[in-house]
Amino acid sequence: MPRHHIEMFANRFLKKTRHFSTSQIPVSAMRVFENSCYHKIDFKINEESSVKEAITRFTAFNIGCLAVTDSNNKVVGVCSERDFITKVAALGKSQDTVKVKEICTYGPKIIVAKKDDSLEMCMNKMLFKDIRHLLIMGDKNEEFIGMISVRDLIKEIMKKNKDTITRLSDFNLGKGAFFGSE
Repeated sequence: MPRHHIEMFANRFLKKTRHFSTSQIPVSAMRVFENSCYHKIDFKINEESSVKEAITRFTAFNIGCLAVTDSNNKVVGVCSERDFITKVAALGKSQDTVKVKEICTYGPKIIVAKKDDSLEMCMNKMLFKDIRHLLIMGDKNEEFIGMISVRDLIKEIMKKNKDTITRLSDFNLGKGAFFGSE
């Protein structure tokens, strides 16, 4: 079959199936969090904790960032593996004596996502500041909801495109040639 016929059928196939595709459903930061490894674990750490405690949590949960809380258990910052490497390990400081509050990022310097931010908006925020994690905040930027990582975003992008990839692969293999037959 000539290539232009294949392209014409593929375009027609995509137009007919587009409204059924899960890849067209907008993905929010909240949905990404619900599918994230952070959704199932306690990823908060008190600012008075030692850096050693943070490292233990990074290792135990296989994560790269923790939400830092104050004495009232309110999220006030983030502590990442990168913070540890640049502010403790590289300077030869002791992980036993350095406190999380000495190395974490606080307040207005933190880039956050709103729960309704799109997948693309979250990715743009991460790329803009060269960060790998976002805190998710509620509508008033006071209510802390969760955290997502760039890995979580990539997983959602893969899910989002899987349906289209499967349909095009099936079409290429001759499956479903009569739109809707399987």
